[in-house]
Amino acid sequence: MSYFLTGMADICSDLLGGPVLYTPKGGAPREIQSIFRAEPIEAEDQDGHPITIMAPTWRVRRDLVPDLAKGDRIDPQTGDLYTIALIRPSGSPAADAFIICELSKVRG
Repeated sequence: MSYFLTGMADICSDLLGGPVLYTPKGGAPREIQSIFRAEPIEAEDQDGHPITIMAPTWRVRRDLVPDLAKGDRIDPQTGDLYTIALIRPSGSPAADAFIICELSKVRG
């Protein structure tokens, strides 16, 4: 039944997001259409309970960053630079499901 939701993360990124520069450790930067938020967001923990994430976040489709790791850099092109501090995978089995990354500011 998850096929009904296939493609929804892509639509959400297009509507709610923008281009973010992603640089993996030791790799070249590349622009990814995704959702960056500096303000707190509501999410779910691993057990499905609602939580509030107070850190800046980057919400990106899982299939766009298969080698995502802590320490990779995110540049939302606002003058600030962040590193990935924590990765929160989605409970969705869809290949294009979102991953939420909590970020730590490096510059800005």
